[in-house]
Amino acid sequence: MLGCLKRNVVFRVFVMSISLFVVTLVIVWLNAPVIDASSKGAQILQGIDVLAPVDELSELKARVKDLEARYDRLRQETSEKARFERSRKPMNDTFTSLPLNKELTKVLYDQETEDKDVLIPKEVTVSEKGNANTHSESIERISKFRKGPPLQLEHNERQRAVVAAFRHAWKGYKEYAWGYDELKPLSKSHSTWFNLGLTLVDSLDAMWLMGLETEFQEARDWVANKLIIEQNRDVNLFETTIRVLGGLLSAYHFTEDHVFLDKAKLLGDRLLPAFHSRSGIPFSDINLYSGVAHPPRWGSDSSVSEVTTVQLEFRDLTHITGDAKYQEAVDKVMEIVQAQPKTDSLVPLYINAQTGSLRPGVLTFGARADSYYEYLLKQWLQSGKKDKKFLNWYLSSMDGMKKHLLRQSEPSKLTFVGEEINGRFNPKMDHLVCYLAGTLALGAHNGAPEGHLKIAKELVRTCYQMYERMPTGLSPEIVYFNMNSGVLGSQDIVVKPADAHNLLRPETVESLFILSCLTKDPIYKEWGWKIFNAFEKHTKVPIGGYSSISNVQDTSNPRMRDKMESFFLGETLKYLFLLFSNECSILPLDQWVFNSEAHPLPVWTST
Repeated sequence: MLGCLKRNVVFRVFVMSISLFVVTLVIVWLNAPVIDASSKGAQILQGIDVLAPVDELSELKARVKDLEARYDRLRQETSEKARFERSRKPMNDTFTSLPLNKELTKVLYDQETEDKDVLIPKEVTVSEKGNANTHSESIERISKFRKGPPLQLEHNERQRAVVAAFRHAWKGYKEYAWGYDELKPLSKSHSTWFNLGLTLVDSLDAMWLMGLETEFQEARDWVANKLIIEQNRDVNLFETTIRVLGGLLSAYHFTEDHVFLDKAKLLGDRLLPAFHSRSGIPFSDINLYSGVAHPPRWGSDSSVSEVTTVQLEFRDLTHITGDAKYQEAVDKVMEIVQAQPKTDSLVPLYINAQTGSLRPGVLTFGARADSYYEYLLKQWLQSGKKDKKFLNWYLSSMDGMKKHLLRQSEPSKLTFVGEEINGRFNPKMDHLVCYLAGTLALGAHNGAPEGHLKIAKELVRTCYQMYERMPTGLSPEIVYFNMNSGVLGSQDIVVKPADAHNLLRPETVESLFILSCLTKDPIYKEWGWKIFNAFEKHTKVPIGGYSSISNVQDTSNPRMRDKMESFFLGETLKYLFLLFSNECSILPLDQWVFNSEAHPLPVWTST
């Protein structure tokens, strides 16, 4: 009986060895990397040690271990070859991965073979062991070989709190919504909008900046193996561009990993047919498989902010690939919009994709117009301040804003930017408008009139008061300002019940970050810290994740809405992390420009 058992075990090990060898040959033949399974043989051998004497299996063990070693070498070689074949250009200074807690490894491609298109990697390993000086030297040395920002491995206390919040949010997403667009933390489920892993892709650059290597690598592998661009699904051009295309481009600029660039180029190609209208103004929605584009389901027009807030991303894609078609499409949009009659350079909410005509209506810096103004300035900055027309358009629109929309409340004289409807002023301001404080400060820093910085400081103070004056310490989505003086007991800020929700938005902390960097005033960090703690107190879900809430005025029952927007990780927590940095050298504002979803893209420099 024992002899039969021994023979059966030996036979099984022999079959396993032959199978492993065949798998190795198949891998080489397919010339593609696969998931590492080399430890399987060792696991099986450990399991049968109790069934057979060691001396009878030693030879087979040795053979299996030899096969495993050969398998590892072949897998590494095929992986390297596949990676080189994906590259569009020689990558002289490239990182395949940056382990942050084990070793810091860089790969320098500095030895050419006889085939000039093939580069042999020479691996140089810098141990992380040693004192703090050695650690800093390693980081500095590695940074010379990267285009992205310096690694943030050492965080101060407030940054550690933000990273902990990010991990908590990521925990819920990974457990209950992995690969889906957004987490529903209360129901422990997920929601699908575009089926493009919005939260995951939106968070790539934030994880990189925070030094979350494991999380970043897992997300990168999902993008490489699971992100399907060409699918039979309608997506919104604007949202897909700023969240997914922007996220992929930033991840590529930080890492130079062509997985991100390949996906970005494919996505850009699938989105381009949206611009194939009679006028060149893009339709709002497009099917990523068929390329059929159409207006939104609720009307015939596109939102002005949506068609004019895809330019940074498509221009960047042209700058990387050298293919002019991306920039040509979005530049044409800007020319069409500028050719239309406007009220003192202020745009209405809607534009018709077929005719290219603006539809007169509400003037606002809030929803459906907001980021049009933001991207005027940022396209100028992205060009290295060379394309002056964008600056001129921006300055004219800021003059229009001051003339038509800038007011102060009573009794506290809070500066705000309202709306105008058919020539009549409405003291309504969306939380979305709070981005404008940062934009004004950024413009003033780059030569816009000094008065813009004064307005920026006053406006960001107002935005903070939208948090400070609420019982939860969180801002509502929309507020109205009192402009009647002399009324006893009147409040500056009025919130209507339908507007009392908070969606975890980033605009205020975005402006706090920019003003903190440009003015060095410590008050902005303090305001940001209070806002962060309010998020922690009222929106955190114990099992993982954060949720938007329905009523910022009710501390006992703010009523969580069971939704964690992707921008909470991609924007809000990222801006808070950057705000709390000891210096602003992580992403210098003269070298990087943030898209509307907080994805950093490099300023173009002459070569």
